[in-house]
Amino acid sequence: MTQAFNDIALVTGARGGIGRALVLRLRARGLRVAAVGRDSASLAEVAADTHISADTTTPEGAAAAVQACKDTLGATPSWLAHAVGSTLIAPLHRTKTEAAREVLRVNLESSLWMLQAWINALGGAPGAAVFASSVVSRIGVANHEAIAAAKGGVEALVRSAAATYAAQGLRINAVAPGMTDTPMTAGMLKVPAMREGAAKQYPLGGVQTADEVAAVMDWLLSPDSARLTGQVIAVDGGFTTVRPLVK
Repeated sequence: MTQAFNDIALVTGARGGIGRALVLRLRARGLRVAAVGRDSASLAEVAADTHISADTTTPEGAAAAVQACKDTLGATPSWLAHAVGSTLIAPLHRTKTEAAREVLRVNLESSLWMLQAWINALGGAPGAAVFASSVVSRIGVANHEAIAAAKGGVEALVRSAAATYAAQGLRINAVAPGMTDTPMTAGMLKVPAMREGAAKQYPLGGVQTADEVAAVMDWLLSPDSARLTGQVIAVDGGFTTVRPLVK
């Protein structure tokens, strides 16, 4: 008999703008949510059912996060959202080795270890996971080589794992957001000229909110997307697929 999904979700990077918005959405539809982050002080502000302090950029930290969720909420989560991420805007010839390695560690390695820990803990049970990519992995954007490489790796990971574990009943997808108004982009967007310039790049105009990205992630972690796996959905106002009419 096919095992059922439980009502437990684990959200990493939960203190960030998108992660925080997703926690609220998941709880609003009745899921119990474990919020994971490295900074326990700021994590306490997230309105989750339990808070887990862990560094998911290491295999040990990722495994500890899943185990802590199981210990506090009673089971391995059927639903996983990995919203850990960072960015680096610099041309490759000016990118220091340490900075490039950090971007790969935070974005790609954390996704790899988190997915591995979750799959191992499920022990053959079904589930659904969503990861965070970026528009810069889907279309060439100048001065984004390191982060594009990291997020491109995340997308490849999602497709391969989706193929490997489809027979188990695992669905593994990703979103690729464009410029989003979050604490990570606050430094850029607080300058009116930069916000206006960014908004003009998107056919639908404006800069999207964290909740608009979280809404798509929420859908991917629901029965409504039961036939989707191995997909990367660009949440980008048309940035990667269409061009605005210039007036």
